[in-house]
Amino acid sequence: MQLQGELQDKGHQPHHYKGPFHGVRVIVGNEGLRGIYRGLGTAYIYQILLNGCRLSFYEPMRKTLASLVFRDDKTQSLPINMFCGATSGMIGAAAGSPFFLVKTRLQSYSPFLPVGTQHQYRNAWDGLSHIYRAEGAGGLFRGVGAAMIRTGFGSSVQLPTYFFAKRRLVKHLGMEEGPALHLASSTVSGFVVCVFMHPPGALTAAPHRPPFIG
Repeated sequence: MQLQGELQDKGHQPHHYKGPFHGVRVIVGNEGLRGIYRGLGTAYIYQILLNGCRLSFYEPMRKTLASLVFRDDKTQSLPINMFCGATSGMIGAAAGSPFFLVKTRLQSYSPFLPVGTQHQYRNAWDGLSHIYRAEGAGGLFRGVGAAMIRTGFGSSVQLPTYFFAKRRLVKHLGMEEGPALHLASSTVSGFVVCVFMHPPGALTAAPHRPPFIG
């Protein structure tokens, strides 16, 4: 939906996907279930790198800053938590950026309703190889700045919002520790993260294909 119409003249921009549910129906109708899961393997690799870095760096950074500022690494501070969340997220986004690039190109490829510039890769490694041969190492990190901003926005509020929601649900609704509390807190956190990440999310798609010049 973010890519469609980008390479056409103004006034001649077909919109094949009118919404998320319509888009899924169109893709499944033309390409089957495999169409909506194109790039899934690459997405797994990206998420492993992103969240591996995000979760690995967050707590050590938070404890270090809390020790320096409050002389106690157990002290919880919203500004410190947000800073560490954003920083660890940006590190993860940079580490996974090449796979995010390939994932975007794999997902946007369609033999039936092509949208934007089309890149036909067999898998993640084939995509990385093509990009490296055509654009060099710099090409693998196309759009990394936008990806870091996007993930930094989301990560800065993800964990703080999760713990804030958890405390409020326990205090005001009397929820107890368990799967229901974790699910409810994660749902609130996910909603807020999406609100923060979506505006810069359009930028992460934009650098992945050449602009229309006309």
